[in-house]
Amino acid sequence: MPRRKVSVIGAGNVGATATYYIAEKVIADIVMVDVMEGMTQAKALDFLHSGPMRSYDGPISGSNDFATITNSDVVVITAGLPRKPGMDRMDLLKANTAIVKTAAQHIARYAPNATVIVVSNPLDVMCHVVLSTTGFAIRRVIGMAGILDATRFRYFVAEHIGCSLSVVHAMVLGGHGDQMVPIPRFTTVAGIPITELMDQATIERLVDRTRKGGAEIVGLLKTGSAYYAPAAAAAEMVEAILTDRRHMAPCAAYLRGEYGIENLFIGVPVILGKHGIESVVELDLTDDEKQQLLASAAAVKKGVDELHTFFKVN
Repeated sequence: MPRRKVSVIGAGNVGATATYYIAEKVIADIVMVDVMEGMTQAKALDFLHSGPMRSYDGPISGSNDFATITNSDVVVITAGLPRKPGMDRMDLLKANTAIVKTAAQHIARYAPNATVIVVSNPLDVMCHVVLSTTGFAIRRVIGMAGILDATRFRYFVAEHIGCSLSVVHAMVLGGHGDQMVPIPRFTTVAGIPITELMDQATIERLVDRTRKGGAEIVGLLKTGSAYYAPAAAAAEMVEAILTDRRHMAPCAAYLRGEYGIENLFIGVPVILGKHGIESVVELDLTDDEKQQLLASAAAVKKGVDELHTFFKVN
């Protein structure tokens, strides 16, 4: 049986860290591609040198040639400029569209059967760039958003309660950014909804911190943005797809009427498997939750409309 193959486009902090996390799962050969000469080659060697201590065997390779992604089963796009302090995710639109479009063109040429995981920001809008450029089936273009947002919510809940992270599960819908929609009713500790464990004021505080989780890290770093948690989220998605785990998680999916949203990538719970998104799970939302999700979708649509205006992307 041929070995599975994962390619990571962009070998900056997120891409390189995702490569490391994927390597430790020992589920595929990995190729890193970046336009910067020598960087991917150096990082690949460094990863291989740590293999004997971290119990993975590779192979991991680095390249500046996009042809090396040929026959990839999964391609992760992390290429693009990071968000800077005071910069809204939508400010990255003009800077990153050209970068992501180029990556998508190479994917369509060299890895036409791959499932694509988009990490580059503004994430929901960049998913549209990839879908339009590749012409892939909608189930094979997925945005890494909700898993990251949910894991931040999980951490804040566990920190407040003083419990193990492993018993906390969270659901976050909507766009990736300030318009995300954490859903406390579907956020549980050992199966108990957090609405039964803390008062509304505390929940609202944790929800607000979740929405600002990425910005909080950007503010502390001064330059650059989060990469350990985004990389871990991408690696979890890769594993779910390659192993056909049928893992349910919130991801940015292209909706065609689900949740009353048409032709837009937005964060919703999905089943991840060997075909990418196997199905979209529709939750029974309250009126208030629906309105929050629709407001989030409107914010994402604004970015997509700007994309159409400036770049003529369909």
